[in-house]
Amino acid sequence: MTGTVEHGGALARAIAEYGGEPGDWIDLSTGINPNPVPLPDLPVQFWSRLPDEDLFEQASRAAAIGYGSAENIRPLPVAGTQSVIQLLPQLFDGDIAIFGPTYEEYRSRFQRAGRAVDLVARVEDINDSHRLVILVNPNNPDGRIVPRDEVLRLADRLAEQGGFLVVDEAFADLCPECSVAGDAGRQSNLIVFRSFGKFFGLAGLRLGFVLAAPSICGAIRDGQGPWAVSGPALGIAGSVLPDRQLRNRIEDRIRRRHAALHGVLEEADLTIAGGTPLFMLVDDDRATALHSHLCRYRILTRKFHYEPHWLRIGLCRDRDEEARLREALAAFNGPGGE
Repeated sequence: MTGTVEHGGALARAIAEYGGEPGDWIDLSTGINPNPVPLPDLPVQFWSRLPDEDLFEQASRAAAIGYGSAENIRPLPVAGTQSVIQLLPQLFDGDIAIFGPTYEEYRSRFQRAGRAVDLVARVEDINDSHRLVILVNPNNPDGRIVPRDEVLRLADRLAEQGGFLVVDEAFADLCPECSVAGDAGRQSNLIVFRSFGKFFGLAGLRLGFVLAAPSICGAIRDGQGPWAVSGPALGIAGSVLPDRQLRNRIEDRIRRRHAALHGVLEEADLTIAGGTPLFMLVDDDRATALHSHLCRYRILTRKFHYEPHWLRIGLCRDRDEEARLREALAAFNGPGGE
C-alpha cells in the first residue's frame, strides 16, 4: 500500500501553511488553462434530470469530431480520466510497464492493487513479458514526446505478444502531430485517454474521454456504472468540442501566455528543462527554497518529492499575474534572497 500521491492544486494546504485567503493566491501548480472557455447556456433539464442516452451520445459525437477518432469509434465520456486510471488494475492482467517519471497515479493505483510495476525510460526497455504499457504523451511533467510513428510501432509490437498500450494524451490538444487518437480502435489494443478540462480550463467538470475498441469502452463503462458523467458536463462538451474556431482562439491565447511565462522565467535566469504549452518545468538546485519563497508571495507552484530540483510552473492568467511572478522571482534572486 502506498501513501497519498501529491498533486498540484492543493491551495487549501498552502493557505494553511503560509496564510492568506484564496483570492490572494495565484495557483500555478496545475497544467490547466487559466482562462476558462465561456460556458454555453444550458437547458435547465441538463441540471434537473439524470443524463439520458441521447445526451451521452451527443457528447460522444462531439468528441469524435474534436479528437478526430476513427469512423467506427465513439469516444466514451468518463468522469475525468482519473476515474479510469483507478479501474486499470481490474481490467488488465499481467506485467505492467510505465514510461516515467510521469503522473504518479498510474503507478500508485497498480501498487495499491498489489501489482508490480516497471518504470521504463525508452521504448527499447519494453520486454516480451509486458501485457500493459502506459505512456503519457506529451509527458507530465517534463513534456517528453514519443513520436507518433514510434507509438504505433510499439502498439503493433504489443499486439503480437497479447499486450495493450494506454496513451494518455491529456496535454495533446496543442500537439496534434503526436496524437494517435485517430488510430485507437483501428488497432484493437490501443487505448487513448483525452482530458477535456485542461485545454478548456474547466477541470472542475471532471470530464474526459476514452478512445478504444468497443469491447474496452464497454468494460470501462460497466466499471464506472450508470450516470457517471453529469448532464452539464456532457452538454458543455457537446457544445464546445466541435467548435474549431473556438479551439483556435483558445490555442492562440495559451501560446501567448506560454511565451510570456517563458520570458519571465528566462529573465529570472531559471533553467527550463521541459514542459508543454500549458506548463514549464524548471530544473534548479534551489527548487525547494524557491517553492517556499513563492508561497510567501502567495504564488503556488508544484514541487516533486522524487525530483527535488524540479519545479513545475503553470501559465499565468494575464499580465498582472506575470508581473507578480516576475517581482517574486526578482526578490528571490536579489539581495537578501535565497
